[in-house]
Amino acid sequence: MKNKLLFLVHRLPYPPNKGDKIASFNLLRFLAERYDVFVGTFIDDPEDRQHLDKVRSYCVDLCAPEIDPRIARIASLRGLLTGDALSLPYLRRRELFDWTTGVLEREHPQRIVIFSGPMAQYVSGRVPEGAITLFDMVDVDSEKWRSYGERKRWPMSWLYRREADLLLDFERRMAREFDSTVFVSREEAELFRGLAPESAAKTTYRIQGVDSAFFDPDQAFDDPYPTGTAALVFTGAMDYWPNVDAVVWFADAMQAKIRAAVPDAKFYIVGRHPAPEVKRLAERDGIVVTGGVPDVRPYLAHARAAMLPLRIARGIQNKVLEAMAMRLPVIATPGAMTGIQPYAGFAPTVSEETAVLADAAIARLTMPRESDAAARACVLERYDWNANLQRIARLLETGVVEADT
Repeated sequence: MKNKLLFLVHRLPYPPNKGDKIASFNLLRFLAERYDVFVGTFIDDPEDRQHLDKVRSYCVDLCAPEIDPRIARIASLRGLLTGDALSLPYLRRRELFDWTTGVLEREHPQRIVIFSGPMAQYVSGRVPEGAITLFDMVDVDSEKWRSYGERKRWPMSWLYRREADLLLDFERRMAREFDSTVFVSREEAELFRGLAPESAAKTTYRIQGVDSAFFDPDQAFDDPYPTGTAALVFTGAMDYWPNVDAVVWFADAMQAKIRAAVPDAKFYIVGRHPAPEVKRLAERDGIVVTGGVPDVRPYLAHARAAMLPLRIARGIQNKVLEAMAMRLPVIATPGAMTGIQPYAGFAPTVSEETAVLADAAIARLTMPRESDAAARACVLERYDWNANLQRIARLLETGVVEADT
């Protein structure tokens, strides 16, 4: 008979088409093999309603109220009156709280896994006696808001810094309550240990993975680019501000130099829900904004390089792992490469200097397309989901963070 596990995650963990959902789905799949899982989550995109049965196939019970991000943003402003971080009321709903209460009181789950910091508010102070708890913060979310505050003007700069301070206080309090706190990379774990030294001994990391069988460059993919196109590609959710900032920075600081050297060069921005700033980039010569596509793999399979100039990045980036799995050369900022371990033969161009990134792009665009075999070898050896999630399995068996991590 399997033990019962309560899994709370901020967004329906399917389909695995963006960074956090890739991680949460693979974690759910892994947990479902070992436990009877009770899933509490939110639907924040109406398109995801069609996937409820898929998620139900991995769990005993599912609570997934819908949340309208526009209304939720307004509701989050209650935090200004209560002194809470705005992220907490954003994800606070009576339906999910009542359902969670029922699971805790009726099922007495022996394991509790929280995915994304604010979801911990649903179990804080009411964990069943003897339950082993795991707090997967993914990354230090408070530091993301601090980064936003450094790049925005007042009053948003003030609001983001407030969010950073209050959310960090919440993260620290929750880390004290849980048996273990887990991050997506060693770097994020070390950062949190410095910010929350009282929980340093209970803080560890897992490593993000990629489905290397799905992202397999040996499959045949039709070329999505016009004949003869030399393309750089950026993939990701294009309503996510770090992604928006990255492509706008590229367009403003690098595109002109690249186009002067390679007039036919194209920069493809591939991802759902492009923000207005991203849509406006399509008005510039040499930039194509696709919006959502059925499959990103053809765009990776036929590009000359992945151009990933992220200035704000937390944890391991799925867009990097997917490019590597497809043997696509990578041109990126140091932030985008966080958590990617050195590997023999894998030599991406990594720099914060726009001239260096642009020159690397020009070089890739003016030579025949090359495959980076070492990049895929690195993925196969170090970024396999099942192998990396064994650390989670051990934590849920013992509740103890291994001393050597």
